[in-house]
Amino acid sequence: MTEATDAYGYLLVHFIEDPDGYAEKIYMNVSDGDNPRRWLPINDGKPVLTSAIGTTGVRDPHIIRNPETGTWYVIATDLRVFGGDDAGWFEWTRHASTNLIIWESDDLLHWSGPRMLDVSRKPDGSHLELGMAWACECLWVPDYYPAEHEGGRGAFVMYWSSTIFNNEDTRHDDKDVYCTVLWGATTDFTQDTFEYGGVFIDNDGDAIDTTMIQRPLPDGGMRTYRITKDNAHGNGIWMDSTDAKRWWEPDTQWTLVQDRIGAEYVPDGNPGGVEGPAVFANHHNDGGADDEWYLFVDVIPSIGYQPMISHDLDKGWVKLESQDYFLTEHTKHGGVASLTRAEYERLRPLAALADLRG
Repeated sequence: MTEATDAYGYLLVHFIEDPDGYAEKIYMNVSDGDNPRRWLPINDGKPVLTSAIGTTGVRDPHIIRNPETGTWYVIATDLRVFGGDDAGWFEWTRHASTNLIIWESDDLLHWSGPRMLDVSRKPDGSHLELGMAWACECLWVPDYYPAEHEGGRGAFVMYWSSTIFNNEDTRHDDKDVYCTVLWGATTDFTQDTFEYGGVFIDNDGDAIDTTMIQRPLPDGGMRTYRITKDNAHGNGIWMDSTDAKRWWEPDTQWTLVQDRIGAEYVPDGNPGGVEGPAVFANHHNDGGADDEWYLFVDVIPSIGYQPMISHDLDKGWVKLESQDYFLTEHTKHGGVASLTRAEYERLRPLAALADLRG
Protein backbone atom coordinates (compact mmCIF):
# COMPACT_ATOMS: atom_id res chain seq x y z
CA MET A 1 0.00 0.00 0.00
CA THR A 2 1.33 3.46 -0.90
CA GLU A 3 2.42 5.51 2.10
CA ALA A 4 0.78 8.89 2.65
CA THR A 5 4.11 10.69 2.24
CA ASP A 6 5.10 8.98 -1.02
CA ALA A 7 5.11 11.15 -4.15
CA TYR A 8 1.79 10.86 -5.94
CA GLY A 9 0.00 13.32 -8.21
CA TYR A 10 0.67 16.90 -9.26
CA LEU A 11 -0.92 20.31 -8.78
CA LEU A 12 -0.97 22.97 -11.52
CA VAL A 13 -1.65 26.64 -10.73
CA HIS A 14 -2.35 29.02 -13.60
CA PHE A 15 -4.44 31.93 -14.83
CA ILE A 16 -6.77 32.37 -17.80
CA GLU A 17 -6.65 35.20 -20.31
CA ASP A 18 -10.15 36.23 -21.33
CA PRO A 19 -10.54 39.58 -23.13
CA ASP A 20 -14.31 39.37 -22.60
CA GLY A 21 -14.18 38.72 -18.88
CA TYR A 22 -12.22 39.14 -15.67
CA ALA A 23 -10.21 35.91 -15.56
CA GLU A 24 -6.88 37.16 -14.20
CA LYS A 25 -7.26 35.08 -11.06
CA ILE A 26 -5.68 31.87 -9.77
CA TYR A 27 -7.02 28.56 -11.06
CA MET A 28 -5.87 25.07 -10.10
CA ASN A 29 -5.83 21.67 -11.78
CA VAL A 30 -4.90 18.35 -10.24
CA SER A 31 -3.46 15.46 -12.22
CA ASP A 32 -5.68 12.51 -13.11
CA GLY A 33 -4.15 10.10 -10.63
CA ASP A 34 -0.36 10.04 -10.90
CA ASN A 35 -0.44 10.91 -14.61
CA PRO A 36 1.33 14.22 -15.37
CA ARG A 37 -0.25 14.32 -18.84
CA ARG A 38 -3.91 14.55 -17.84
CA TRP A 39 -5.37 17.30 -15.72
CA LEU A 40 -8.68 17.85 -13.92
CA PRO A 41 -9.87 21.39 -13.07
CA ILE A 42 -10.47 22.06 -9.38
CA ASN A 43 -13.56 23.97 -8.23
CA ASP A 44 -15.44 23.27 -11.47
CA GLY A 45 -12.92 25.38 -13.34
CA LYS A 46 -13.69 28.49 -11.28
CA PRO A 47 -11.00 30.59 -9.56
CA VAL A 48 -9.57 29.22 -6.33
CA LEU A 49 -7.72 32.40 -5.29
CA THR A 50 -8.52 36.02 -6.09
CA SER A 51 -7.01 39.37 -5.21
CA ALA A 52 -8.79 42.55 -4.15
CA ILE A 53 -5.51 44.37 -3.46
CA GLY A 54 -3.06 46.08 -5.78
CA THR A 55 -4.30 46.04 -9.37
CA THR A 56 -6.80 43.24 -8.48
CA GLY A 57 -5.43 41.17 -11.36
CA VAL A 58 -3.08 38.22 -10.79
CA ARG A 59 -1.11 36.43 -13.49
CA ASP A 60 1.80 34.01 -13.91
CA PRO A 61 1.38 32.12 -10.60
CA HIS A 62 4.05 29.87 -9.14
CA ILE A 63 3.62 27.35 -6.32
CA ILE A 64 6.29 26.06 -3.97
CA ARG A 65 6.65 24.50 -0.51
CA ASN A 66 9.13 25.40 2.19
CA PRO A 67 10.63 22.01 3.14
CA GLU A 68 11.67 23.28 6.58
CA THR A 69 8.23 24.51 7.67
CA GLY A 70 5.86 22.65 5.33
CA THR A 71 4.17 25.90 4.31
CA TRP A 72 2.96 26.22 0.72
CA TYR A 73 3.13 29.53 -1.13
CA VAL A 74 1.48 30.80 -4.30
CA ILE A 75 3.29 33.81 -5.79
CA ALA A 76 1.69 35.84 -8.59
CA THR A 77 2.23 38.94 -10.73
CA ASP A 78 0.17 41.96 -9.68
CA LEU A 79 -1.12 43.03 -13.11
CA ARG A 80 -4.60 43.44 -14.51
CA VAL A 81 -4.57 43.72 -18.30
CA PHE A 82 -8.28 43.31 -19.06
CA GLY A 83 -10.39 45.92 -17.30
CA GLY A 84 -7.30 47.60 -15.90
CA ASP A 85 -5.79 50.98 -16.70
CA ASP A 86 -5.33 50.25 -20.45
CA ALA A 87 -1.82 51.76 -20.35
CA GLY A 88 -0.43 49.11 -22.73
CA TRP A 89 2.51 46.74 -22.53
CA PHE A 90 5.25 49.34 -23.02
CA GLU A 91 3.98 51.43 -20.11
CA TRP A 92 3.43 48.33 -17.99
CA THR A 93 7.14 47.55 -18.23
CA ARG A 94 7.97 51.00 -16.82
CA HIS A 95 5.19 52.13 -14.49
CA ALA A 96 3.53 48.95 -13.24
CA SER A 97 3.33 47.31 -9.84
CA THR A 98 6.54 46.07 -8.23
CA ASN A 99 4.52 44.00 -5.76
CA LEU A 100 4.14 40.26 -5.81
CA ILE A 101 0.85 38.85 -4.52
CA ILE A 102 1.35 36.04 -2.00
CA TRP A 103 -0.96 33.43 -0.49
CA GLU A 104 0.07 30.70 1.93
CA SER A 105 -1.37 27.43 3.19
CA ASP A 106 -0.46 24.51 5.43
CA ASP A 107 -2.66 21.97 3.66
CA LEU A 108 -3.41 23.24 0.10
CA LEU A 109 -7.08 23.50 1.07
CA HIS A 110 -7.23 26.52 3.36
CA TRP A 111 -5.44 29.58 2.03
CA SER A 112 -4.63 32.91 3.63
CA GLY A 113 -5.87 36.12 2.12
CA PRO A 114 -3.54 37.79 -0.38
CA ARG A 115 -0.70 40.00 0.79
CA MET A 116 2.01 41.98 -0.99
CA LEU A 117 5.78 41.69 -1.20
CA ASP A 118 7.41 44.73 -2.81
CA VAL A 119 10.62 43.54 -4.49
CA SER A 120 11.76 47.12 -5.08
CA ARG A 121 11.85 47.97 -1.37
CA LYS A 122 15.21 48.04 0.42
CA PRO A 123 15.65 47.25 4.14
CA ASP A 124 16.14 50.97 4.89
CA GLY A 125 12.74 51.79 3.37
CA SER A 126 14.05 53.29 0.15
CA HIS A 127 13.20 51.78 -3.22
CA LEU A 128 15.00 50.56 -6.31
CA GLU A 129 13.77 52.16 -9.53
CA LEU A 130 12.07 49.07 -10.94
CA GLY A 131 9.42 49.28 -13.64
CA MET A 132 7.52 46.12 -12.76
CA ALA A 133 7.85 42.64 -11.23
CA TRP A 134 6.60 39.82 -13.45
CA ALA A 135 6.49 36.03 -13.36
CA CYS A 136 8.42 35.42 -10.15
CA GLU A 137 9.54 31.87 -9.46
CA CYS A 138 12.06 30.42 -7.04
CA LEU A 139 14.16 27.42 -6.07
CA TRP A 140 14.82 26.28 -2.52
CA VAL A 141 18.51 26.40 -1.56
CA PRO A 142 19.06 24.38 1.65
CA ASP A 143 22.44 25.95 2.45
CA TYR A 144 21.94 29.50 1.19
CA TYR A 145 22.98 31.02 4.53
CA PRO A 146 26.23 30.20 6.37
CA ALA A 147 26.17 27.68 9.21
CA GLU A 148 26.26 30.40 11.87
CA HIS A 149 23.10 32.07 10.52
CA GLU A 150 20.25 32.25 13.02
CA GLY A 151 16.98 30.59 12.04
CA GLY A 152 18.21 27.91 9.65
CA ARG A 153 20.35 27.91 6.52
CA GLY A 154 17.71 27.43 3.83
CA ALA A 155 16.11 30.12 1.68
CA PHE A 156 14.20 30.57 -1.53
CA VAL A 157 16.25 32.18 -4.29
CA MET A 158 13.71 34.14 -6.30
CA TYR A 159 13.95 35.38 -9.89
CA TRP A 160 11.57 37.68 -11.74
CA SER A 161 11.44 39.94 -14.79
CA SER A 162 11.82 43.68 -14.41
CA THR A 163 13.18 46.85 -15.90
CA ILE A 164 15.70 48.62 -13.67
CA PHE A 165 16.42 52.33 -14.01
CA ASN A 166 19.13 54.59 -12.61
CA ASN A 167 18.29 55.96 -9.18
CA GLU A 168 18.03 59.46 -10.64
CA ASP A 169 15.51 58.38 -13.29
CA THR A 170 12.49 58.42 -11.00
CA ARG A 171 10.12 58.99 -13.94
CA HIS A 172 11.53 55.95 -15.76
CA ASP A 173 12.05 57.96 -18.94
CA ASP A 174 15.07 56.07 -20.31
CA LYS A 175 13.75 54.40 -23.48
CA ASP A 176 16.87 52.22 -23.79
CA VAL A 177 16.10 50.25 -20.65
CA TYR A 178 14.93 46.68 -21.34
CA CYS A 179 13.61 43.76 -19.30
CA THR A 180 16.17 41.80 -17.34
CA VAL A 181 15.72 38.97 -14.85
CA LEU A 182 16.56 39.95 -11.27
CA TRP A 183 17.07 37.80 -8.19
CA GLY A 184 16.54 38.00 -4.46
CA ALA A 185 16.14 35.72 -1.46
CA THR A 186 13.57 35.10 1.27
CA THR A 187 12.50 32.43 3.70
CA ASP A 188 8.79 33.23 3.80
CA PHE A 189 7.98 35.86 1.12
CA THR A 190 7.57 38.63 3.68
CA GLN A 191 9.16 42.06 3.56
CA ASP A 192 11.07 41.27 6.76
CA THR A 193 13.09 38.42 5.24
CA PHE A 194 13.32 39.60 1.62
CA GLU A 195 16.79 40.54 0.36
CA TYR A 196 17.33 42.01 -3.10
CA GLY A 197 20.24 40.34 -4.88
CA GLY A 198 20.85 41.93 -8.28
CA VAL A 199 20.74 41.10 -11.97
CA PHE A 200 20.44 37.40 -12.80
CA ILE A 201 20.00 37.50 -16.60
CA ASP A 202 21.00 40.38 -18.88
CA ASN A 203 20.35 39.32 -22.47
CA ASP A 204 21.19 42.70 -24.06
CA GLY A 205 17.46 42.94 -24.76
CA ASP A 206 14.14 41.92 -23.25
CA ALA A 207 14.27 38.63 -21.32
CA ILE A 208 11.24 37.41 -19.36
CA ASP A 209 9.49 34.37 -17.87
CA THR A 210 12.39 32.36 -16.43
CA THR A 211 11.53 28.93 -15.05
CA MET A 212 14.12 26.57 -13.56
CA ILE A 213 14.73 22.98 -12.53
CA GLN A 214 17.60 20.93 -11.14
CA ARG A 215 18.75 17.35 -11.42
CA PRO A 216 21.33 15.47 -9.33
CA LEU A 217 24.71 14.54 -10.80
CA PRO A 218 26.64 11.31 -10.10
CA ASP A 219 29.26 13.23 -8.10
CA GLY A 220 26.63 14.49 -5.68
CA GLY A 221 26.35 17.94 -7.21
CA MET A 222 23.39 19.47 -9.00
CA ARG A 223 22.97 20.66 -12.57
CA THR A 224 20.69 23.68 -12.79
CA TYR A 225 18.69 24.47 -15.92
CA ARG A 226 17.02 27.79 -16.60
CA ILE A 227 14.47 28.33 -19.36
CA THR A 228 13.80 31.93 -20.42
CA LYS A 229 11.91 33.82 -23.13
CA ASP A 230 14.03 36.06 -25.37
CA ASN A 231 11.94 38.92 -26.74
CA ALA A 232 14.84 40.75 -28.40
CA HIS A 233 16.93 38.54 -30.68
CA GLY A 234 14.50 36.09 -32.29
CA ASN A 235 15.58 33.08 -30.24
CA GLY A 236 12.25 32.57 -28.49
CA ILE A 237 12.43 30.35 -25.42
CA TRP A 238 15.96 29.14 -24.69
CA MET A 239 17.49 26.83 -22.09
CA ASP A 240 20.96 26.95 -20.60
CA SER A 241 22.60 25.07 -17.74
CA THR A 242 25.32 25.27 -15.11
CA ASP A 243 26.88 23.00 -12.50
CA ALA A 244 27.75 25.94 -10.24
CA LYS A 245 26.64 25.43 -6.65
CA ARG A 246 25.72 29.10 -6.19
CA TRP A 247 24.07 29.41 -9.58
CA TRP A 248 22.47 32.82 -8.90
CA GLU A 249 25.79 34.66 -8.55
CA PRO A 250 26.79 37.04 -11.38
CA ASP A 251 30.04 35.30 -12.40
CA THR A 252 28.30 31.94 -13.04
CA GLN A 253 29.08 30.36 -16.41
CA TRP A 254 26.03 29.08 -18.31
CA THR A 255 26.05 26.77 -21.35
CA LEU A 256 23.35 27.04 -24.03
CA VAL A 257 21.43 23.79 -24.49
CA GLN A 258 18.62 24.75 -26.89
CA ASP A 259 16.74 27.73 -28.30
CA ARG A 260 13.53 28.21 -30.31
CA ILE A 261 11.83 25.84 -27.86
CA GLY A 262 8.15 25.28 -28.63
CA ALA A 263 8.20 27.03 -32.01
CA GLU A 264 6.66 23.94 -33.61
CA TYR A 265 3.38 24.82 -31.88
CA VAL A 266 3.17 28.15 -33.74
CA PRO A 267 1.57 27.94 -37.21
CA ASP A 268 4.33 29.94 -38.92
CA GLY A 269 7.11 28.51 -36.74
CA ASN A 270 7.79 31.88 -35.13
CA PRO A 271 9.61 31.20 -31.84
CA GLY A 272 8.22 34.44 -30.46
CA GLY A 273 4.75 32.88 -30.43
CA VAL A 274 5.34 30.95 -27.21
CA GLU A 275 6.15 32.22 -23.72
CA GLY A 276 5.47 31.54 -20.04
CA PRO A 277 7.24 28.15 -19.81
CA ALA A 278 6.60 25.89 -16.80
CA VAL A 279 8.98 22.99 -16.16
CA PHE A 280 8.64 20.01 -13.85
CA ALA A 281 9.93 16.47 -13.43
CA ASN A 282 8.13 13.16 -13.21
CA HIS A 283 8.67 12.50 -9.52
CA HIS A 284 9.49 8.86 -10.22
CA ASN A 285 12.63 9.73 -12.20
CA ASP A 286 15.63 7.67 -11.10
CA GLY A 287 18.34 8.88 -13.46
CA GLY A 288 17.62 6.28 -16.12
CA ALA A 289 16.79 6.41 -19.82
CA ASP A 290 13.06 6.39 -19.06
CA ASP A 291 13.14 9.61 -17.04
CA GLU A 292 10.52 12.17 -18.04
CA TRP A 293 10.76 15.93 -17.81
CA TYR A 294 7.85 18.09 -18.88
CA LEU A 295 7.72 21.63 -20.19
CA PHE A 296 4.46 23.46 -20.83
CA VAL A 297 4.76 26.41 -23.24
CA ASP A 298 2.09 29.09 -23.49
CA VAL A 299 1.07 29.57 -27.13
CA ILE A 300 -0.07 33.18 -27.45
CA PRO A 301 -2.28 35.06 -27.61
CA SER A 302 -4.99 32.74 -26.30
CA ILE A 303 -4.34 29.06 -27.11
CA GLY A 304 -2.55 28.39 -23.83
CA TYR A 305 -0.32 25.61 -22.59
CA GLN A 306 0.98 22.92 -24.92
CA PRO A 307 3.29 20.10 -23.78
CA MET A 308 6.90 19.22 -24.51
CA ILE A 309 8.96 16.35 -23.14
CA SER A 310 12.59 15.46 -22.54
CA HIS A 311 14.20 12.19 -21.52
CA ASP A 312 17.60 13.90 -21.23
CA LEU A 313 17.67 17.58 -20.35
CA ASP A 314 21.11 17.98 -21.88
CA LYS A 315 19.57 17.08 -25.26
CA GLY A 316 16.68 19.53 -24.96
CA TRP A 317 12.96 19.31 -25.63
CA VAL A 318 10.65 17.84 -28.27
CA LYS A 319 6.92 18.20 -28.83
CA LEU A 320 4.93 15.67 -26.81
CA GLU A 321 3.00 13.49 -29.24
CA SER A 322 0.47 11.73 -27.04
CA GLN A 323 -3.21 10.89 -27.31
CA ASP A 324 -3.18 10.69 -23.53
CA TYR A 325 -2.62 14.43 -22.99
CA PHE A 326 -5.52 16.53 -21.71
CA LEU A 327 -5.55 20.07 -20.31
CA THR A 328 -8.49 22.46 -20.52
CA GLU A 329 -8.23 25.19 -23.15
CA HIS A 330 -6.82 28.64 -22.36
CA THR A 331 -4.75 27.39 -19.44
CA LYS A 332 -1.96 29.95 -19.32
CA HIS A 333 1.35 30.69 -17.59
CA GLY A 334 1.63 28.94 -14.25
CA GLY A 335 3.58 26.32 -12.34
CA VAL A 336 3.44 22.68 -11.26
CA ALA A 337 4.17 21.11 -7.86
CA SER A 338 4.66 17.47 -6.95
CA LEU A 339 2.27 16.15 -4.29
CA THR A 340 2.27 13.39 -1.72
CA ARG A 341 -0.42 10.73 -1.67
CA ALA A 342 -2.07 12.42 1.32
CA GLU A 343 -2.07 15.83 -0.38
CA TYR A 344 -3.47 14.37 -3.58
CA GLU A 345 -6.28 12.62 -1.74
CA ARG A 346 -7.24 15.90 -0.08
CA LEU A 347 -7.38 17.74 -3.41
CA ARG A 348 -8.86 15.11 -5.72
CA PRO A 349 -12.46 15.43 -4.40
CA LEU A 350 -12.37 19.11 -5.34
CA ALA A 351 -11.70 18.33 -9.00
CA ALA A 352 -14.31 18.05 -11.72
CA LEU A 353 -16.10 14.73 -11.70
CA ALA A 354 -15.53 14.06 -15.39
CA ASP A 355 -13.72 10.78 -15.99
CA LEU A 356 -10.95 11.45 -18.51
CA ARG A 357 -9.68 7.90 -18.73
CA GLY A 358 -11.85 6.92 -21.66
